Amino acid sequence: MMNCMLPSADRSGKWYDSAVWHDACSAAGVRFAVARMSFGRRQELVRRIREIGRKVEFLVAGTDPKDKLESAVLACDMDRAYLECGLVAVEGLMIDGVPATPEGLIEKGPVELRHRK
Repeated sequence: MMNCMLPSADRSGKWYDSAVWHDACSAAGVRFAVARMSFGRRQELVRRIREIGRKVEFLVAGTDPKDKLESAVLACDMDRAYLECGLVAVEGLMIDGVPATPEGLIEKGPVELRHRK
C-alpha cells in the first residue's frame, strides 16, 4: 500500500490553498493572489523561460545596440511569463473603470505593482 505524504481532506480535515494572498506594497487596499508552485506549474514555467533565457544570454553578450534592445524586450517577455504563470487574482484595483484582472493588470495596470518591494 502506498503511503501519502499529504493526507486527503476527508481523512484529516486539512486543506491546501493553491494560491496565497498578498497586500500590494505600492498601492494601499490592493491585494493579489499568487499561485503556489506545483509540479505542473513549474514544468510549464521552465519550458517558457528556458528558450527566452537562451536568447537573452546570447544577445547580452553582443556589442550591437540592436542586440541590447532585443535582450531588453526578451527580459520583459520573461517577466510577463512569470506574471502569467503566477498571478491568479487581483482585488481592490480598478483599471479603466472595471475591476482589475490578472490579464488586465499585465496589459494596462500600473507598472509599480509588477515589482515586489
